[in-house]
Amino acid sequence: MNIKNIVAVSGLPGLFKLVATKSNGLLVSDPDTGKTRFCSVRQHQFTPMETVAIYTDSDTVEISKVFQAMLDHQETHPLPSMQADHKVLQVYFEVIIPDYDRNRVYHSDMKKIIKWFSYLNERGYLTAEPEE
Repeated sequence: MNIKNIVAVSGLPGLFKLVATKSNGLLVSDPDTGKTRFCSVRQHQFTPMETVAIYTDSDTVEISKVFQAMLDHQETHPLPSMQADHKVLQVYFEVIIPDYDRNRVYHSDMKKIIKWFSYLNERGYLTAEPEE
């Protein structure tokens, strides 16, 4: 899985690849176009993908492990639509992460994880290659 330099930027759709850091912001590039842009820390908040985790009953699970579980179950349990009913998403997450915390993982979190997974998988970031 190659999500080390992938960041979510508040106020901007999609995910971005980190190019460089500056004292007043980040240089990020769009994975589709390769176009680089500066995002100021005054206007945006940044969330590196490797720091995202999902609550479970005992602790948390890293997003890379969640994505791997989604890849492993892709043939037996296809990815639901982001517009799917909350019950459908709950059933899917019970298969992927059986002990996820039903009180702290909200419907919007589930939708975001599915959106990120689709985005990264379409662009080839979620490969089965081991991380270095």
